[in-house]
Amino acid sequence: MSAEKISATTRTEFGKGAARRARRANTIPAVIYGHGNDPMHIVLPTHATTMALRHGGANALLELDIEGTTQLALTKAIQVDPIKRLIEHIDFVAVRKGEKVTVDVQILLVGDAAKETLVVLENPSISVEAEATHIPESFEVSIEGLESGTQILASQVELPKGTTLLSDEELLIVNITDAPTTEQIEAELEEAEAEAGIEKDESEVPEVGEEAAEGDSEA
Repeated sequence: MSAEKISATTRTEFGKGAARRARRANTIPAVIYGHGNDPMHIVLPTHATTMALRHGGANALLELDIEGTTQLALTKAIQVDPIKRLIEHIDFVAVRKGEKVTVDVQILLVGDAAKETLVVLENPSISVEAEATHIPESFEVSIEGLESGTQILASQVELPKGTTLLSDEELLIVNITDAPTTEQIEAELEEAEAEAGIEKDESEVPEVGEEAAEGDSEA
């Protein structure tokens, strides 16, 4: 993963009012932690930062030019407005080239399992240790042609050189079972309705032969 280069400036105003002013100026408030230093508060250009985070994913690595000083920063938390879907604040961790970091990397399933099977992604990510400048964006796991009863564990996920698995090797990632039948789905639905206290109005359910009889009388 290459680091996206972004220009940033330090900020001295804090609080909700200062944050709102920063966002109105098309910038995003952020803070950088790590390496035993005091937190560094900065603002970033909204458009360039948003595009960089979209490209880099959950573990986006940014090369920040903070008023002439370069700092590698790993994204750790992004606060997003639930309605406007705009980034409100970002937490970074300061890193150095060659430094190992712990991150969660998503699992992507590729291919199609055998017919009449149900594929369940039990855990959508695994924890690994990797160099800060070589964090995988995702791990691909092929399920092409796999039959019911197949299980894929964390230890079976192929990792690139220099990346170490931290999750339990026995962690279940993919579970492939028989696809449920229509009867099983209906039975589960009825059971769920019963648990929820939902009762069907028997007057609305025609008895066997009732519809046919009505049709004959109209003819």
